[in-house]
Amino acid sequence: MADYRIANDPDRCVACGLCIAFCPCEVLEADGEGHPFAARIEDCVGCTTCAGNCPQRALSVEATGDAVYDPFADEPRAEPISRELHEQYAEWQRVIMEKLGLRWQPVAVSLIDKDELLPDVPLPPENQRFCQAMMAARRGASILMPPHRHSCPDGTSIFGMTGVPEKLATGEIYVLFHKVVNAEAAARMVAERPMLPPKSRRATYVAPLAKTVRKPEVVVVTGTPEQMMWLCMSMSYYSGHRFDFHASGFNSMCVEAVLYPLTEQEPNITFGCYGCRAATDVAEDMMFMGLPVDKLPIVVQGLTELAKKAIPDSRMKIYVPPIM
Repeated sequence: MADYRIANDPDRCVACGLCIAFCPCEVLEADGEGHPFAARIEDCVGCTTCAGNCPQRALSVEATGDAVYDPFADEPRAEPISRELHEQYAEWQRVIMEKLGLRWQPVAVSLIDKDELLPDVPLPPENQRFCQAMMAARRGASILMPPHRHSCPDGTSIFGMTGVPEKLATGEIYVLFHKVVNAEAAARMVAERPMLPPKSRRATYVAPLAKTVRKPEVVVVTGTPEQMMWLCMSMSYYSGHRFDFHASGFNSMCVEAVLYPLTEQEPNITFGCYGCRAATDVAEDMMFMGLPVDKLPIVVQGLTELAKKAIPDSRMKIYVPPIM
C-alpha cells in the first residue's frame, strides 16, 4: 500500500506549530526546538492538511512504498450487473446529459457493505479524497477505494468505514480552519451530520453511470443552478411535489450529495464545501444534486417532457422583450 513520508525544511520552518495543530490524525509532534516530526507516520493518510497550512511551505508529504499494492488481489470479486441493466443506465445517462446539456457525466456512487464482495475495479495508485474521486469519475474514471486509499478521515468516518479521529469528533479542527466561530458551533455541526455505523462499510466505488459494474445507491449530478432547477422540476412534473433540501457547506460530497439521498431516499442538493472546492477543480458556478438511484426513471421521464417546450422556452428567454 502507499505509505507516506513527511519532510520538514528546518531552514524555512519557524516552529509555529500550525502543521501539528491542523493534522487531523495527530501524526506530528514537536522536537526539542519546536520543529515538527512524524511521530506516528503509520497513521498518515496523505491528506496534506499539514503542508497546506504551513505559512512557510516548509513541510512536504510524499507517497512512498509500492503504490500498486492491492491487499484484495486474491479476494473473489462480485459479479458485474447484467448487460440489460448496464444498457439501461447508459441510456438514462444519455437522456439526462442531453436534455440538461450537462458537461460532466452523472456519477454512480456505491458504498460497499462490510460483508459484500468488492467489484472488479482496480485501486488508485495513491490516496485520494472522496470528492477528488468524484471529480475524476465525472470525467470517466472508475475508482474503488477501501479506507486505506482515502486521504480524508472525515469521509471514511461519515461513510462508516472507520472511527472518527478526536479532532474531528470534537470539531476542534473546524475552529482552527475558521469555519465556525467556536467549539460549541463546531460540536453542533458534527452532531447534526448523519454518519453510518463504524466498520459497517468497507469501500467506496464511483464511476460514470454508464460504466458502473454495480447497482449504485446514489447518482450525483454536477451542474449549474439552472440545471439543478430542471432536475427538481423533472421529479415534480407528474406530482407537483416540493422538496426539502439539507445543505450547510460542510461535508458536502459525502454527507449532502451521498448520505442524505441514501438514508432518506430523497434527492438532495449541495453547494460544495471548503474541502471539495479547495481540493478539486470544481468551478465556482457549479453545484451538485444527489439522487437515489430508484428516482432515475422519473427523472428521465420528467426531463424528456420538459425538454419538449419548458426547457427550450426558458433558455430562449421568451418573456424578454427583443432588444432593438
